[in-house]
Amino acid sequence: MENYIVSARKYRPTTFESVVGQQHITTTLKNAIRQGQLAQAFLFCGPRGVGKTTCARILAKTINCTNLTPDTEPCNECENCRSFDDGTSMNIFELDAASNNSVEDIRDLVRQVSIPPQTGRYKVYIIDEVHMLSTAAFNAFLKTLEEPPAYAKFILATTEKHKIIPTILSRCQVFDFKRIQSEDIVNHLKFIAEKEGIHYEEEALHIIAHKAEGGLRDALSTFDQLVNFTQGNLTRVLCNENLNLLDSEYYFRLVDFFRQGDIANSLLLYQEVIDKGFEGQHFITGLSEHLRNLMVALDPATHKLMEVGETLRGRFGEQALSCGLALLLRYLDISSDYEYRYKDAGNKRLFVEVALMKMAALVNNP
Repeated sequence: MENYIVSARKYRPTTFESVVGQQHITTTLKNAIRQGQLAQAFLFCGPRGVGKTTCARILAKTINCTNLTPDTEPCNECENCRSFDDGTSMNIFELDAASNNSVEDIRDLVRQVSIPPQTGRYKVYIIDEVHMLSTAAFNAFLKTLEEPPAYAKFILATTEKHKIIPTILSRCQVFDFKRIQSEDIVNHLKFIAEKEGIHYEEEALHIIAHKAEGGLRDALSTFDQLVNFTQGNLTRVLCNENLNLLDSEYYFRLVDFFRQGDIANSLLLYQEVIDKGFEGQHFITGLSEHLRNLMVALDPATHKLMEVGETLRGRFGEQALSCGLALLLRYLDISSDYEYRYKDAGNKRLFVEVALMKMAALVNNP
């Protein structure tokens, strides 16, 4: 059996150009390398799975490359690039502060720093989850971080910047990584699906991107899971089934019932949802999100705020126009109020049903 490699590792970016959704970071780093103005220490901050460690590795590889491309990317051919790719580089050290956070671990690192590189220009120390270091470890690190040898560079990465002590922050160039836009995640998933010969519906990829909430690694993990479940045929329906998400079709039907003042069918549709095992909180939260999408669909200028594919954008636009602004605002007012108060309700089923009846009755009681 072949050794299976998850997509997050198989398609991990190896150049600044291939990093997804962090152009403000990669452009700044490339300019610093090009101009010879590299800081002694960098702090990469941001949510999980957005490219902090990946960018740290690319930066470490690039500054040791002896034959940079005109676009300030590693050549992948020189001895330093090859040793980095093979995992045998003696110039790049990675420390996981989550499990190596004592003062002794940092003192060992400081002792290593005093030894110049045998090949290459820089020794690069990547410390992941640096906020996990103990206070004593931080203090033991301060002097070296402030006045390292010219050949030493430090790249610290953290998901919790607020836990880094100010004396460390002041010694680093701080780069804030942002959550990756859904459109960027979808485009990256398309690229991988086409490379792997996987059939997909665009709406399925939007579902994955929406669930990932800006984390590309999370999106790729979900993508791998769904490819296995669907046997390489990613459809909207199968993705919703595997991720236990309520299909948007239910909400389109429900809003149509509201517009017709059809209380009976609104309640029957909710019964369908309950029979599928979904809870009322999940249902009414999804309804509020659907109504929000209808609101932004009223104006073509705000269509980009919907994290859905082109087909669904068209449907949202049509339904939004059929409802109108005034009615949508009243729907949203009711759904958001009931969503907020749901957890305190005694009879939760009746609570949701009252919300549905109120929305369906608006047409006849404007």
